[in-house]
Amino acid sequence: MRAPASTYRLQIRESLTLYDAADLVPYLHNLGVDWVYLSPLLTAEPGSDHGYDVVDFGAVDPARGGIDGLRALSAAARKAGLGVLVDIVPNHMGVGTPANNRWWWSLLAEGRGSRYVEAFDIDWDAGGGKIRIPVLGDGDAELDALELTGGELRYYENRFPVAAGTADDGATAREVHERQHYQLVNWRRADAELNYRRFFGVNSLAGVRVEVPWVFDESHAEIKRWFDEGLIDGLRVDHPDGLADPKGYLQRLQELTGGAYVLVEKILEPGETLPADWACAGTTGYDALAEVDRLLVDPDGRERLTDAAPVQPYQHMIHDTKRGIADGILRSEVLRLARLVPAGAGVDFDVAADALAELLSCFPVYRSYLPVGAEYLAEAGIAAQARRPDLAEAVTTLLPLLQPKGVLTELAARFQQTSGMVMAKGVEDTAFYRYSRLTSLNEVGADPSIFAVEPFELHTRLIRRQQEAPLAMTTLSTHDTKRSEDTRARISVLAELADQWPGRLAELDRLAPFGDLPFADLLWQAALGAWPFSRERAHAYAEKAAREAGNSTSWIDPNADFEKQLHAAVDAAFDDPQVNRLLVGLVEETVAFGRSNSLSAKLIQLTMPGVPDVYQGTEFWDHSLVDPDNRRRVDFQARRAALENLGRDGTPPVDDGAAAKMLVVARALQLRRERPELFTGYEAVSVQGPAADHAFGFDRGGAITLATRLPVRLQRDGGWRDTAVVIPPGQYRDVLSGRSHSSNGVLHLSSVLADLPVALLMRGKEGA
Repeated sequence: MRAPASTYRLQIRESLTLYDAADLVPYLHNLGVDWVYLSPLLTAEPGSDHGYDVVDFGAVDPARGGIDGLRALSAAARKAGLGVLVDIVPNHMGVGTPANNRWWWSLLAEGRGSRYVEAFDIDWDAGGGKIRIPVLGDGDAELDALELTGGELRYYENRFPVAAGTADDGATAREVHERQHYQLVNWRRADAELNYRRFFGVNSLAGVRVEVPWVFDESHAEIKRWFDEGLIDGLRVDHPDGLADPKGYLQRLQELTGGAYVLVEKILEPGETLPADWACAGTTGYDALAEVDRLLVDPDGRERLTDAAPVQPYQHMIHDTKRGIADGILRSEVLRLARLVPAGAGVDFDVAADALAELLSCFPVYRSYLPVGAEYLAEAGIAAQARRPDLAEAVTTLLPLLQPKGVLTELAARFQQTSGMVMAKGVEDTAFYRYSRLTSLNEVGADPSIFAVEPFELHTRLIRRQQEAPLAMTTLSTHDTKRSEDTRARISVLAELADQWPGRLAELDRLAPFGDLPFADLLWQAALGAWPFSRERAHAYAEKAAREAGNSTSWIDPNADFEKQLHAAVDAAFDDPQVNRLLVGLVEETVAFGRSNSLSAKLIQLTMPGVPDVYQGTEFWDHSLVDPDNRRRVDFQARRAALENLGRDGTPPVDDGAAAKMLVVARALQLRRERPELFTGYEAVSVQGPAADHAFGFDRGGAITLATRLPVRLQRDGGWRDTAVVIPPGQYRDVLSGRSHSSNGVLHLSSVLADLPVALLMRGKEGA
């Protein structure tokens, strides 16, 4: 299996096509990238910037460059010696515009007689033999807006097929609608009454049953062609937790690709490991992100930040937010599980639904993969009985049904698919916007209640990563991160300024109040981390984050009065002299320390065990927030120019200019690609002296990484003084600064880190 030394993620879309990506290949090669990593390429809904709403599995999206664009990109990559990794979406299809998706159109037109009835996950009996489509607006007469036009039913801009023989007798549009294999219903009914599996709570994404052999074959035929033609080298599999049988799917994928490099977008909770029998190289790196971030957080700030805007303890909060999801936007999935409980089980339907929702809310990880992970189901059962003693009997009855011996039942399989949905929506998209103690920790795949990681603990985790998952991806920013790496790095400085933050927060809330202190904590941390940013970006983030939190407003029922106050607070950050002065002052206090954190996190991520990914544009400072903010267009011309000028004037300063970060990224990537033998092991580097807690280092087998942590306290306590790292005697060269250093068994950090907060050392004649 060919595996990458590193990857660089590009968001392929109409504004950055495959042809544009081909033009970027020389720059990426010069940057040191080994493989180009592309977002989904198959034909998606028109205008889709992300590509996860695939409407045609059989073709590369023309808007993204089509198959000829992929061939052009592949040819450019091959010429430069780069590999190609592509993101694929097996779990669902875009169905928001039925006419764009021939599989879905056929299903709506022909119902159970459609060839594609097996491809989608429909509970026909729950819909009275029809597929419920939640598109109607509020009001009792919405169906009166239906029109028969061109042999189709139209509801405003929405188009739907008409089954053969159902519109030939002069019937009204409403009467014709009653004869179809689908039923248009009010959009609010989706949460409790939808009868097709969705992607989380997104009605326009319908689950696909790739466990059916012919569905797998047809949905992967184009992907197979890419491998057959030698156009790509590996795959990133989106959301495997949505699949009925992830293990079986990955095995088939290995057969299809001939054993190619495959990664899975699998979210691992702290302490959880990937199933050992999955045919893949590992995850896409959220677990690595969480570990690196916490190294740079001062554990002494925990209590003061906790007290700044008190909220419910995290473990209780996520139970309640998950339960809110199970009873809310995913109620239809819970009810479908309850319908699968055998009639002879002796559990009343409503009680079964209640108990299943409680088990889902208590599930400690995203999902199990029975028989793997059966212990998590047992743990959920114990927690459910403790939280709801009234459901103890029902839970005891249901547990054996959810973990049957022998053949996996539909109930057991579907429960596994559903638990991940509840976790994602309840934690990532709700609790992460409520638990505001230190928001740099609120990231996918992380547990915000775990505040910091000590150097010793991270060393043990990296040794384990080298032993168990050396080809798994590592990352700091993705298209899905809630905050980019540099935004988080600056916010993490607050843990070192914990004595000051509560007072600053209180003052901001006094000057620009909107009645929700925990959310104010989150909002002002975001402003601190992303400043300076445009008023438009600030308003968009504030509104999205508040609605996701769901405490004072929501997507379904926005609170106009609260949102008016919220937007006024955002405007105050720009227009009110007192608020602006306070916020800008905080930025000025933290910006230099945030940059130190950024460079440390980046060098550790790029050189630690695993395959490092660089998200598009993050070779410069990038202070983005949640999507779509983190998917903005990248100025690659500026990055080309910076790379060309790199090193001409010595080591660049760590300032507003991006040259220092570009230096760290380029030199680390270049070394990993050109000298892979220097990155084959892992040994912790010992540090001794008065500031030993502020350095973190490791030797990968010839390349030695040194990084600064907790820079505020380091400066406050007088700097490095005579702190030194213990490394073998000899000559070393820092590939970042270009400086040479001589070790007599120790190397003083005041010298090695004089120019930058990080160093990447090579030993010996080549290093010297």
